Amino acid sequence: MSADVMTKAAPATAVGPIILLGGPGAGKGTQAKLMVARYHIPQISTGDILRDNVSRGTELGRQADPIMKSGGLVFDELMLPMVGERLNQPDCDRGFILDGFPRTVGQASWLDTYLETRSFGGRHMAPVVINIKVGYTQLLQRLTGRRSCPVDGRIYNIYFQPPKNDGVCDSCGTQLVQREDDMEEVISKRLHAYEARTLPLVDYYRQKGLFYELNGELTPEQVKAETVTVIEKAVAVQA
Repeated sequence: MSADVMTKAAPATAVGPIILLGGPGAGKGTQAKLMVARYHIPQISTGDILRDNVSRGTELGRQADPIMKSGGLVFDELMLPMVGERLNQPDCDRGFILDGFPRTVGQASWLDTYLETRSFGGRHMAPVVINIKVGYTQLLQRLTGRRSCPVDGRIYNIYFQPPKNDGVCDSCGTQLVQREDDMEEVISKRLHAYEARTLPLVDYYRQKGLFYELNGELTPEQVKAETVTVIEKAVAVQA
């Protein structure tokens, strides 16, 4: 699929809710940014919501902060009110992309109930669910190998996309840093928590329909092309 097709103007009709499933580091954020550019609907990242609440010092953020630092999953009692508040914003009226939510069947059930009260472009639309599958070992390397430049924000990976000179940014020469939540001990906890609590979502959504599974170990270009094809097909079915 050509680059022009991948980035053409958003359709006038609503796209509705899109849910991205997949382990930490599976590429959900990359695919979400593609959909934002194509469909002009917002990416709703629970990580961004949590970090925003922590940085603003909200009560929910203060409670979630130590859980995030330990690599655990934030309790529903904290997460759901923050997500609901974000989804009620006007920029979600044509649809939205959920990246990292829901993580459990309980959260999925809450989202189903919420969506029963919502319309997109004047009509009800069921969520399109895309599961991006990546093996455990590659997920671990993607996350623990991640390094970033604190000056220009460039992202590297010491396994898959290393800098030209070890440990420093290619463009400005600044020492690269590793986020605290990308340390191996934290990542291992996150992956095991994902396997234990989130994988049942695959069965949950497979039974409800409009569920698609993509191989996240393909090249980024291949995953992008398949993602667009899946969404176009799902939106057409609901037209």
